[in-house]
Amino acid sequence: MNQSQALAALSALGQETRLDTIRLLVSAGADGLAAGEIGAKLGIVQNTLSTHLSILTQSGLVKSQREGRVIRYFADMDGMCGLMGYLLEDCCAGQVECCDGSFQCSAPAQEGAASGCC
Repeated sequence: MNQSQALAALSALGQETRLDTIRLLVSAGADGLAAGEIGAKLGIVQNTLSTHLSILTQSGLVKSQREGRVIRYFADMDGMCGLMGYLLEDCCAGQVECCDGSFQCSAPAQEGAASGCC
């Protein structure tokens, strides 16, 4: 990921509805969600949701798949990890003992904390 792609992704996430949408899609996992399901869960009308999904798709954070008359949306984990990789590219300030290069901290995780990025 380059700087302009990272800026597009961060800009897309800088809006409340889009951030809620990406978090919902991440929690939905590999099954994704149909556009109507997203709208119902977040209380968003179809035309507004369509605009937000388009912005998230263009930013590389969401992908879609047509299933007949329904479009199913998924968090694009490659795009998400690309963004995290870009942000963490120079992590640990060169302290090799802290960072194993895969964006996973080698220090013991705190209870209840996520255990790395990708």
